[in-house]
Amino acid sequence: MTAIFLFDAVRTPRGKGRPGGALSGLTPHELVGQLVSALGSRCGEAALHDVASLTLGCVGQVGAQGGQLALVSKLHANLPTNMTSRTLNNYCVSGLTATRVAALEATATSDNRLRLAGGVEMMSIVPFLADHAHYYDDPATARALRYVPVPLSADLMATMEGISREALDTVTVRSHQRAARAWAKGPLEEVIPVRGPDGTVLLAQDESVRPDTSMSSLARLAPAFEQMGAQGFDDVMLTARPELSAIEHVHTVAHCPPIADGAALVLLGSRQAGSAVGLKPRAVIRAATEASADPVLQLTAGFAAMEAALIEAGLRLDDIDRIEFMEAFAATPVKFERDYAPDLAKVNPEGGHLAMGHPMGASGAILLTTLLAGLERDGGTLGLAVLHGGSGVGAAMIIERV
Repeated sequence: MTAIFLFDAVRTPRGKGRPGGALSGLTPHELVGQLVSALGSRCGEAALHDVASLTLGCVGQVGAQGGQLALVSKLHANLPTNMTSRTLNNYCVSGLTATRVAALEATATSDNRLRLAGGVEMMSIVPFLADHAHYYDDPATARALRYVPVPLSADLMATMEGISREALDTVTVRSHQRAARAWAKGPLEEVIPVRGPDGTVLLAQDESVRPDTSMSSLARLAPAFEQMGAQGFDDVMLTARPELSAIEHVHTVAHCPPIADGAALVLLGSRQAGSAVGLKPRAVIRAATEASADPVLQLTAGFAAMEAALIEAGLRLDDIDRIEFMEAFAATPVKFERDYAPDLAKVNPEGGHLAMGHPMGASGAILLTTLLAGLERDGGTLGLAVLHGGSGVGAAMIIERV
């Protein structure tokens, strides 16, 4: 199979995903357009003029994110007319799925052209569940299909695993402190400052990081999801897990990744496709996998995808130099540490989602972008990105610097 390489990857800072957030006055296609411009400056306009396709992940495909957002973004960015485009939704792993789809497309064709892939989500203007799917809004359908809001599944995981409030607080504090230290060192080369129409910088670093987060500040917060569970969702979970007598609601709002605005783009293709436009590869994709798991427990499919990726690449977790692990609620990193005992210095060394936020359709591409640049900062060779999504979807990718 043709080896697929990463030639560059950029992301926006993550803004607070609410009205008044630093990016909330822009549109999703404007975010993508600014990343396209940045790639043009970094890689040369000739590289973009020969790109075969743009694949974007986006979860809330309504309103400002409707109308086939990848196509809208292509038109806004003045990308070539003959470039194909597609927008896909695979919940919170969409950005990594988009990258995997583009890589598979590149291996399946003989055109030897580059691809753009990534994701975007503007939760300040298209809120969570804004599509009002029957799956979410109709109680009978939700119960029949075992739909449970994801934060409640995080509480289910904590209940099943006996995860304490102290453990949740610990991983949350670490995420914020690591992110704050990373940004205190100066700009990250993969993060493109977002500008307004007049050229003013609106946001240059992730907006939700709280450097003053501490065990004592988190201890003052109350669990947030007991009332939601009482609306019938606890019953769905207890029916699925009859060995449990009750759900222990332990997650607070601080244990949830903040809703966010953001985007990321990756430029990828064969070595020959890059050489044709004067680009040298930075990394090669060693494995790209997806998995599905229990739709009620939900946040376990990323672990299955990770294990499959390691098998595909012929590696052990100890071989990996850097891991970007999606902190999909605080219970998931706690479970990762307990079950796999990774070297914590290698896991999210510059902070994670609990600090920097979760722009759903973009998160997979953001973690991959951070992984590529972070490996270069660390002098590492092998990197792993792991993501979890609602209703039991997961994805993982292993890259190797070249």
